[in-house]
Amino acid sequence: MSRAWQRMLSGRRLDLLDPTPMDIEVEDIAHGLAFVARWNGQTRGDWPYSVAEHSLLVEQIFARAHPGIGARWQLAALLHDAPEYVIGDMISPVKAAIGPGYGELDARLTAAVHRRFGLPATLPAAIKKAIKAADTVSAWLEAVQIAGFSEAEANRLFKKPDPVLLRGLSIRLRPPAEVRADFTARHRELLAAIPAA
Repeated sequence: MSRAWQRMLSGRRLDLLDPTPMDIEVEDIAHGLAFVARWNGQTRGDWPYSVAEHSLLVEQIFARAHPGIGARWQLAALLHDAPEYVIGDMISPVKAAIGPGYGELDARLTAAVHRRFGLPATLPAAIKKAIKAADTVSAWLEAVQIAGFSEAEANRLFKKPDPVLLRGLSIRLRPPAEVRADFTARHRELLAAIPAA
């Protein structure tokens, strides 16, 4: 049988077919996501727009849309694309072409990541829906600001967001090491803010 695990920089070996929480480290997630480009790298600017930067933005939008929401669910928003540190960021048309296998792999990795950081393996439907809404707002902003879409085209594909959610937000393109550090720091802040069970 061919190898189904990946060695991480932390030294962990993550089995992609049967991932366990003990093989997941936030430093590996932050490093991987900081080097994975959104939009298949088809964005303007001198740096790729990374999944780590996108994740920080989604968490910010999620918190803005739900004032007072607990740190636990903000952490879930920050980690919403965590599996992409191993499987990469595929655009929706590619995911559709691959079929259900991609979704199953993503779900297994997501469950392991969630358990590793004290979240339920499967998020409550309302939380998942709210994170997806924040993700869609982020996609609209990215499409218009760095991916070459007109507002009209972005409105058709992603639905125009509430202007209140967009106020003061702009896409940041930064070196991977800086984004990695910010992702790790935000993860640490949110974990510390979650009340002990």
